[in-house]
Amino acid sequence: MISIVIPALNEAESIGHVLDEVKRNFPNAEIIVVDSDSTDGTADIAKSKGAKVVNESMRGYGYAYMKGFKNAGGDIIVTLDADGTYPPSEAKRLVEMIGKYDFINGERLSNSSKEAMPTMHMIGNFILTLLTRILFMVRITDSQSGMWVFKREILNDILPSSGGMEFSEEIKIRAASAYCYKEVPIEYRRRMGEKKLRPWKDGIRNMVYLFKLRITGNIKMKNRKCD
Repeated sequence: MISIVIPALNEAESIGHVLDEVKRNFPNAEIIVVDSDSTDGTADIAKSKGAKVVNESMRGYGYAYMKGFKNAGGDIIVTLDADGTYPPSEAKRLVEMIGKYDFINGERLSNSSKEAMPTMHMIGNFILTLLTRILFMVRITDSQSGMWVFKREILNDILPSSGGMEFSEEIKIRAASAYCYKEVPIEYRRRMGEKKLRPWKDGIRNMVYLFKLRITGNIKMKNRKCD
């Protein structure tokens, strides 16, 4: 079974469209929306679309995913954002490729327009990804992507400790260090609704966290190669 986990915070403008698209591409999948005390009716819309809605009162990207993964029953886990930036059709393509891979990351940089990813975000992503490659010696080209497909069997080994935005880069570092990791270029679309990313604050926090993780993170360097 496939479980699709979608964190959401005040995404009423987009969540219905996203779930409709998810259901067209994954008619038999378990769909879990992790709502972080939205005040705009996001949870109600998600329920009306047939999604399983779980609440996570602790604010943070990582906390939302931890709650979602805990409630997911599938042997393949897919992650998407609730803002419409990641096309479910691209997630379906990655699921069809999972095969010998343990973790596939959707790489956005090859196909992103300036409308979808502003120049400041592109530069910040480049810096964080370069630092990730230097510190952890992993072949990652989009450390901040939010579309992942991975086998549940590796979850305990790759689950990050961070509850914030750093969760995204840490899960990829752990996966790329120990398992068969693959990156595939995907389409990335302009988000619907209000932007929540704080480029400077989130970028600096992510950078500091990378150094902390390098010193104290106990990263398992299995260096498993893909067959």
